[in-house]
Amino acid sequence: MRRLPVMALTGLVAAGLSLTACGSNSMTTSGASSAAGGASATGSVDAALAAKVPAKIKSAGVIKVGIDPTYAPNEMLASDGKTVEGFDVDIFNAVAAKFGLKAEYQPASFDSIILGVTGGKFDIGVSSFTINPDRKKQVNMVSYYKAGTQWIVAKGNPKAVNIDNACGLNIGVQKGTTQLDDLTARSKKCTDAGKPAINMIVQDGQDQVTADVVSGKTVAMLADSPVGLYAVKQTGQLEALGSIYDSAPYGYVIPKAETDFANAIVDALKAADKDGSYLAALKKYSVEAGAINDFALNP
Repeated sequence: MRRLPVMALTGLVAAGLSLTACGSNSMTTSGASSAAGGASATGSVDAALAAKVPAKIKSAGVIKVGIDPTYAPNEMLASDGKTVEGFDVDIFNAVAAKFGLKAEYQPASFDSIILGVTGGKFDIGVSSFTINPDRKKQVNMVSYYKAGTQWIVAKGNPKAVNIDNACGLNIGVQKGTTQLDDLTARSKKCTDAGKPAINMIVQDGQDQVTADVVSGKTVAMLADSPVGLYAVKQTGQLEALGSIYDSAPYGYVIPKAETDFANAIVDALKAADKDGSYLAALKKYSVEAGAINDFALNP
């Protein structure tokens, strides 16, 4: 397993904590990070798929990808603080290779990526987006993985956190996630029952959310299952609480106007599954339990 992103590790060291947080994905001076995810890196170009690349992307020669690299092991910064890596990156590099494209990864806050796609800043969003009705109203989504929600607490659960009764507790969560919606609903149940609301500590990056649990600022956090379980393994100071629930597929975020391209991405995923590059990306990070083979547009 790889370590947490450098930005997470830096923050934790400053707090006096010890936390162990395809192609060339190195950041440019503009803050974007580019990846060589073309055919030479991950396989041969599929001519039929390459013909379906939108003209704007084809003329640019790269596909601009919005990504939040604070979500290890899905998407994260490597030890150089510049390279974006993770299983999301490896899978999408394999997909891009089928089109003969190079992926240029541009770091952004998670809650800004969909707007960036709809506004034309990014060609696609690849950042562990759970597919849900609200998001499908705004964009096309192509499924490629399945994950659920996992609660994480300090080892031994010293504060005796109860998932079904977290009223009045400091609970961490990342901004813009389905877990924030989950926690908000749980807090409302508390107040409806005359109990204190959950004190939600909402951070922009998942690295900050994890750091808060390790430091004791929060007594628990909610995160996608591969992310939460990765943090448990890497820190040595955390443990999972309860079982994974609300499993749902992740989806690539693609503009509504690009339905044909979205369908072509479905086919590229199928090709990556067939040639083994899809599963290889998951096995590299020990997250193959979430593999799917029923890739689909707006499932």
